[in-house]
Amino acid sequence: MTDLSTSMEPVTAEMHEHSPGVALRSLVIGLTAFLTVVDLFATQAILPSLTRHYGVTPAAMGFAVNASTFGMAISSLVVGFFSPHIDRRFGILLSLSLLAIPTSLLAIAPGITVFMILRVAQGLFMASAFTLTLAYLGERCSAMDTGGAFAAYITGNVASNLIGRLISAALADSLGLAWNFYFFAALNLAGAALVYFSIHRVQPMQSVTANDSPVRAMLEHWRTPRLRAAFGIGFCILFAFIGTFTFVNFVLVRPPLSLGMMDLGFVYFVFLPSILTTLLAGKVAVGLGSRMTVWIGLGVAAVGLPLMLTSHLPQVLTGMVLVGVGTFFAQAAATGFVGQAAVKNRGIASGTYLACYFLGGVVGTATLGRLFDTFGWMACVFGVAGALAIAALLTAMLTPQHH
Repeated sequence: MTDLSTSMEPVTAEMHEHSPGVALRSLVIGLTAFLTVVDLFATQAILPSLTRHYGVTPAAMGFAVNASTFGMAISSLVVGFFSPHIDRRFGILLSLSLLAIPTSLLAIAPGITVFMILRVAQGLFMASAFTLTLAYLGERCSAMDTGGAFAAYITGNVASNLIGRLISAALADSLGLAWNFYFFAALNLAGAALVYFSIHRVQPMQSVTANDSPVRAMLEHWRTPRLRAAFGIGFCILFAFIGTFTFVNFVLVRPPLSLGMMDLGFVYFVFLPSILTTLLAGKVAVGLGSRMTVWIGLGVAAVGLPLMLTSHLPQVLTGMVLVGVGTFFAQAAATGFVGQAAVKNRGIASGTYLACYFLGGVVGTATLGRLFDTFGWMACVFGVAGALAIAALLTAMLTPQHH
């Protein structure tokens, strides 16, 4: 990521004044992302345990766990809407601090309804921090650097999928479900501390004037075909990701695979390659363009789907690796594209994109959960394939900016 070193001086000054170079700056960006969204998917690693604990169906528990994406969709849109008036540092700091409250309360949730409400609350705070950070990066990076900075942030997201699931499975297996949630609440507070020491207070660069209201700005983004396509791609990506990595848990613990809880945690080393490949998404997008980069990611994910229908663990794990690599690669490229394509009101554009992205998670959980409960794993995988196909069609509209 040496290409970031030439023109990210604002980020150097405001994210870490004493940063010796790009590597440390990327680490701060990635670690912030990790601590922001580590709660989002870590709970998926203990889905079978939660299903037994609350005595519900896989689809019901999957929907409750992924209800956080509903909160994230709402929060992304609302925060993006008011983003021009929100101080980035204070907003991120407050969001991560408040996130620790519902996270810790999950330890004592008496039923699945309360559990779901707390997951929605988690989503509200996670997405507000996520949206403001993306807006911050979009405003503080030059057009050339945006892809690399966003790739670093999405890489932190990928790492949270791996490490968060490993920690969650280990804690639930050794100390019980409650201590799992207390530990993640502590991680939320660690994220707030990192923001406090690494991001300096700056005013939003993209303000909305009286003649350019947030509503008008959002409608303008929706009227732009390439941004509209990017919003749809985001929806399809999380739809596919949720469908794969929520319900594959139940496949892994059932015969013939029959994995135990700790084994299920180690399965999520399948995300390790994604950490490496997602970092490359920014460079690939610069060289090949966002459209081709997204297509590559979606193609890799599609190749992994039939492998997950086999009854052999090595093939299933290989399929999971390919879906993880492909969806995160496409997500990094699409996120960076929005940051570049929205020449004005980037906070609103980022919020709209994330709202669509997380809404895809809500719809994916409900739709694919019903398919899984009614028709089985194969039907769920076909639903994922359909989402990837729609995303591939929309990617054709990711045309470059003409000056």
